[in-house]
Amino acid sequence: MAVKKTSREEILKESIKLFKIRGYYNTSMVNIADACGLIKGSIYHHFKSKDEIGLESLKYIHNYFAEHIYSVADRVDLSDKEKIVLFVKKTDDYFLHSEGGCLLGNLALEVSSENLAFKEEIKSYFSAWENALAKILKNKYANEKSHALAREFVALTQGAIMMMTLYGSSEDYLKVGEKIISFV
Repeated sequence: MAVKKTSREEILKESIKLFKIRGYYNTSMVNIADACGLIKGSIYHHFKSKDEIGLESLKYIHNYFAEHIYSVADRVDLSDKEKIVLFVKKTDDYFLHSEGGCLLGNLALEVSSENLAFKEEIKSYFSAWENALAKILKNKYANEKSHALAREFVALTQGAIMMMTLYGSSEDYLKVGEKIISFV
């Protein structure tokens, strides 16, 4: 195999794909190297271990959502209705074009009981998602109610992602977004 130069970010992107499709435990460093067109040893120039790749993958997705989706809640140029519609659209754009479901949802089930660093990052991601939705909802609902609804919407979205992945149909997933929008 020809060795090529690959960036840390490219390794993370390929790892994320593999972790989502194969699972964390069923993905080896060799699988990651092969997906990147590298020899296994080359990955260690960027990461110390598979656990480091896993944690950095979780952070990578979390940062993506914070920058591109959660930040919609802070927009001052949009009404709450426009914010929630854009929030749902951006979430849909991500999950409808992303094979394997939600990395953080998948790893929450697979490894969070055994890896506390993963668990904390996953909790932080879901808390940020809930807080962003609650921020949009707070103008219509009391603080406690807005957080309860936001948590319910995150749970509904995660369940719908799982069902969409399982059944290969986005119909029920899209209904969750419609439901979320209807509350604003």
